[in-house]
Amino acid sequence: MTENSQAQPAANPELPTQYAPADVEGKLYERWVERGYFEADEKSGKPPYTIVIPPPNVTGSLHLGHAFEHTIIDALTRRKRMQGYETLWQPGMDHAGIATQNVVERELAKEGKSRHDLGRTDFVERVWQWKEESGGQISGQMRRLGDGVAWSRERFTMDDGLSAAVQTIFKRLFDDGLIYRAERIINWCPRCLTAISDIEVEYQDDDGELVSIKYGDGDETLVVATTRAETMLGDTAVAVHPDDARYTHLVGKRIKLPLTDRTIPVVADTHVDPEFGTGAVKVTPAHDPNDFEIGRRHDLPNVTVMDERAVITTPGPFQGLDRYEARSAIVAALRADGRIVAEKRPYVHSVGHCSRCKTTVEPRLSLQWWVKVGPLAKAAGDAVRDGRVTIHPKEMESRYFAWIDNLNDWNISRQLWWGHRIPVWHGPNGETVAVGPNDEPPTGEGWSQDTDVLDTWFSSGLWPFSTLGWPEQTPSLEKFYPNSVLVTGYDILFFWVARMMMFGLYAMDGTPPFHTIALHGMVRDQFGKKMSKSFGNAVNPLDWMDKYGSDAVRFTLARGANPGVDVPIGEDWVQGSRNFANKIWNATRFAMMNGATVDGPLPDAAQMSATDRWILSRLNETVAQVDALYEDYQFAKLSDALFHFAWDEVFDWYVELSKTTFFAGGERAKVSGRVLGEVLDVTLRLLHPIVPFVTETLWTTLTGKESVVVADWPADSGFRDQAAEREIEHLQQVVTEVRRFRADQGLQPGQKVPGRLDLSATPLAAHEAAIRQLLRLQEEGDAFQATATLPVAGATVALDLSGTIDVPAERKRLTKDRDAAEKEKQQATAKLGNEAFLAKAPDNVVDKIRGRLAKAEADIERLTAQLAALPEG
Repeated sequence: MTENSQAQPAANPELPTQYAPADVEGKLYERWVERGYFEADEKSGKPPYTIVIPPPNVTGSLHLGHAFEHTIIDALTRRKRMQGYETLWQPGMDHAGIATQNVVERELAKEGKSRHDLGRTDFVERVWQWKEESGGQISGQMRRLGDGVAWSRERFTMDDGLSAAVQTIFKRLFDDGLIYRAERIINWCPRCLTAISDIEVEYQDDDGELVSIKYGDGDETLVVATTRAETMLGDTAVAVHPDDARYTHLVGKRIKLPLTDRTIPVVADTHVDPEFGTGAVKVTPAHDPNDFEIGRRHDLPNVTVMDERAVITTPGPFQGLDRYEARSAIVAALRADGRIVAEKRPYVHSVGHCSRCKTTVEPRLSLQWWVKVGPLAKAAGDAVRDGRVTIHPKEMESRYFAWIDNLNDWNISRQLWWGHRIPVWHGPNGETVAVGPNDEPPTGEGWSQDTDVLDTWFSSGLWPFSTLGWPEQTPSLEKFYPNSVLVTGYDILFFWVARMMMFGLYAMDGTPPFHTIALHGMVRDQFGKKMSKSFGNAVNPLDWMDKYGSDAVRFTLARGANPGVDVPIGEDWVQGSRNFANKIWNATRFAMMNGATVDGPLPDAAQMSATDRWILSRLNETVAQVDALYEDYQFAKLSDALFHFAWDEVFDWYVELSKTTFFAGGERAKVSGRVLGEVLDVTLRLLHPIVPFVTETLWTTLTGKESVVVADWPADSGFRDQAAEREIEHLQQVVTEVRRFRADQGLQPGQKVPGRLDLSATPLAAHEAAIRQLLRLQEEGDAFQATATLPVAGATVALDLSGTIDVPAERKRLTKDRDAAEKEKQQATAKLGNEAFLAKAPDNVVDKIRGRLAKAEADIERLTAQLAALPEG
């Protein structure tokens, strides 16, 4: 359990009386960075351990979700570093195409300008200028949290090396026929003026309208329903099911499209559900993905009726209206023409919104660049199925397969100026040439580069290997690829994880980008509600760090981190973690002032007391337990195990049990002091990955060594002493029961009372002084009167309460409480004995009554015992 290096004499054990995080955290972090503890050496012979940071947006700042994820990653990497791995936590930021462009455009708007006033070159230069001046504030916030990242390796998704990686993989995919250009229906944001992918669309229920419109006249009439009446201007057919006898006579005929001078055909298509609505649907191929497919099957024309800002372009009375104005105007015109059969308002339906600006997305026919994902997605699915990649927790596999096995081709082009410009040149005669980073683009009259940029997820999908120097075969790539584990939220399983899997397997000759995908949940407020500024429950973690310290925030987040499960968090929980940090500080300070030492080897077990052997046995069990939980990514459980071991067993029991030994002095005190030093040394190292700052201060003071960051991770020595564990458990039972009785009698925890202790029927005789200290028992004295006698776990404790409580008043109170419990028992018993009630009552109601009965019976037993223990009178 001790370090391999020779223990040095402890430094001056004096510590400030109170722990002040603000006084130590910043200085400690800068010392760690200056000493290079977090850097990674690809030339070392140590086994590698690699994690990439999920690159935060350059526009972003640290929120609780970041703090949560970073705490988990930092704990993993700090532990592995202590275990002797060459550990790389790769930092960096994402250029965040749409988000960053929006930020800079808003800044320009304050000057009364748009990006078009600057032109593309100057606008991009302006974005770079903003990035250098204002972007990346999250880096400083990461330092506040204690992130042990290799800062010298920090990357940006648009730096030169990563840009070369993007161009390289684009050209390879293009040359392999896996990137193509085609006109398809895409999700279009009229605010951001760009295509967005399916996974960047957020759906929510909106109030809309459903109108039923009569197409055609006389016997050639069909009724269709729509929530987007404005798109009827682009209808090129009405579709019915081929087996729908109601419309067989109309299939192949043309009917009048209302409000236009056009006629459109009636087509038969199996996509139509004859049981839904009227069984007839309008077909608008240029403005609906399903209609687009119907149009392709029936060779229908694509009529676009809106521009990029969702303004009507069709000549006529509606031209120039935005989509919502046009919707109202068209419905009014149809109503005036007698074409409205039915109207339903409000009509609640699911509507897609841009995840960045919340504008309603418009399906739009557009010429875009696409990745043919079929073979890439199959490889990504196979890598999990054959065990090369493990998803944790395992139940998340089904969500991964449901996505990866049904992935549509990926629209990778965005109509933005900020981002990786698509490395394709178009020639005067329709030529298309993809250009790699070392290629010269074609020149001459009529040649121009494609104006679109790549989806941000295209470049971040290369992150596990592009950050290591790919496409060059660098020593870092050889050492640190594949990554050991990816830690990320289940909410970006589809955004990011799937992209990295596809690109990593493709670019790295079938080697997946990581061995394990460890998915965590989202941080929510203490009531389980999503945190949002609009809800008024968003929290800036820096505020909590300022108030309670970074360790308190980290420990709170780690203690809620069950794999794949959302994490509720409230400020009172952070206060509790601050109290834990203070407990560690105060107890360690007390121990160091009273003989705790790391000097020399541990004494032989024969020299130790049962208390010493018990705490060492529990210490080793905790080391083994924490190790197993780390390997299973069970941060909540391991944090809880450390909390209870440190607070309950070390500080509340072992330190308290050892006080009499320390006060007595002598050889026994030296033995226990060395044991306590060992326990503190190991406990602080176990706690360090999660609460690094307080443990660094305490451990270096205790041991006199350089830093716990580079200390050895504790190992289970195998020492166990079941007999000592049973003995101390017996002692704890005695103390706990008597303490409970004292509390029931209204005695204060520190209040001393005369007491007689008989341990003759137990193996606890050697602990009498400690038990007396823990129970605040004074010596009997000549006037001792046993007013309460408690038989507890073989021991007998007699207390003289004559001078401490009002016996008649206490008897009256306890009798009243017992009578209330008896009444509760009678009522619950009566209900549970009523067959008619049991037949009708829900299971949860019956279970609740059974619980009330069990509690009443337990209360009666407890109160009866307390009454029996009271003196007469």
